[in-house]
Amino acid sequence: MSNTHTAAPSMNYELELAVAERCVRLPVSIGASGLARELSGISADLDFRDVLTRGGWYRLGGVVDRAGRRVADDLARWGEAELSTVGDDLHALGEKHAGNGLRATRLVGRTHYLVAAKGPLATDFVQVEVEELQEIVSHELFAGAEPASLEEVFEPRDTLTDPAWGQPVGLPFYSLRRVTDVSAFLKRMAGQKTEPQAVHRFFDAWQASSAGNATHFCNHWVLAVREYLDRYRQPILQATPVAAVNGQPPKFASIYGAKGLALNDALQRFDRQAGYPLAWFFHMLTTKTVPMAVAHAVIEDVQGGFCYLPERDVKVLKDWMHRPYTF
Repeated sequence: MSNTHTAAPSMNYELELAVAERCVRLPVSIGASGLARELSGISADLDFRDVLTRGGWYRLGGVVDRAGRRVADDLARWGEAELSTVGDDLHALGEKHAGNGLRATRLVGRTHYLVAAKGPLATDFVQVEVEELQEIVSHELFAGAEPASLEEVFEPRDTLTDPAWGQPVGLPFYSLRRVTDVSAFLKRMAGQKTEPQAVHRFFDAWQASSAGNATHFCNHWVLAVREYLDRYRQPILQATPVAAVNGQPPKFASIYGAKGLALNDALQRFDRQAGYPLAWFFHMLTTKTVPMAVAHAVIEDVQGGFCYLPERDVKVLKDWMHRPYTF
């Protein structure tokens, strides 16, 4: 009898499969909140909430003919293959396709961030990124000045007037981008360097502060994560906190050089807008809506005998001033 066995799929892998399956069958019309409800049905231990949507981005799509029929799903791959058929002669490629009405498409999208806490610590949450995509007609291929490269074929420098621009190609749809177990991801990041990285210190500050005592991190923040291979084929992990603010962000309203009661009032107003204590400090490090000088002014007030922060927050602030970092 063989002693070999197949390892059971990880929870993350099973969750990815379940989320991906729902993305395929769920209509975009349910919205991010409806998507969160559907994902919450995957596991009794994970109650997902939609906390942030980021849009305004696009990427290359495919190729359609003048009647809107699909020619290729991948514009870049199609261009490279077509170029090889004419001996890598870009001029010949232009002559081959000029006037045939082929149009490039692009995928315009929004990313929905859905989170589910799975423990009391700031890092104890799962983050799901789901893309909401719509393929649209972009521009006619080889209709303007002769391009100098394939990149100019894909995204011409000149804005071409195409009456079909923006015309949808099919229905909008969801696509899973990433599932991240944040605690596990940050532990892997910590193994890359001997010293704590900025993102680890950010989480530690949250956990030690009044914010961590009042609310869970993932109620107000998500992580922009990136994983890639360096030139030695070693994995590089990066993560940056992003404030989960839809609509107008909190504003810091204070005159330059404010101290004492005036500064305290401004900080409290900012925290009320954000919805948790010491929000001004975390936004100071990320969104830059609060000037760095504010932290120094607060410590000067503390040293002058006027302390309006809990001791735990004063310690967080002093730790940061001893070894500053930002994103």
